[in-house]
Amino acid sequence: MTINPVDILLVEDNRDHISLIKRSLKSRNIVNNIRVVDDGQAALDYLFRRGLYADPASSPRPHLILLDVRLPKVDGFEVLSKIKKDGVLKDIPVIILTPSDKDEDIEMGYAMGANSYVTKPIDFEDFKQKIADLKIYWALVSELPRR
Repeated sequence: MTINPVDILLVEDNRDHISLIKRSLKSRNIVNNIRVVDDGQAALDYLFRRGLYADPASSPRPHLILLDVRLPKVDGFEVLSKIKKDGVLKDIPVIILTPSDKDEDIEMGYAMGANSYVTKPIDFEDFKQKIADLKIYWALVSELPRR
């Protein structure tokens, strides 16, 4: 079985979470290309190839998006809405990865087209395990669209 690299766009503003997620995704010898933006506007610029992200060679379309919903500049739900309304981007799986476990946030995420909603645990080891489980499922089990 050949494992192709998975391009992941991580949209997260918490530096500690970025570091932990990147370490967890890179563990277990599964190759991923992880690109990080730290606010909703940068996510939209990356996905729609504007400004700093206009060059497709340095800003390839991701196979998977990990999206926090509590973001500066543009809220993650608005980012999700724009992704799912765009003909080119709508098929990219989006996993909401956020500390919010409010029923209304979960319902809104799925109603707007999120493929999964995962809450970030407070416990460090639980957080690491959730990221590892996500990686295994989305990189090895699920078939992602070819880009």
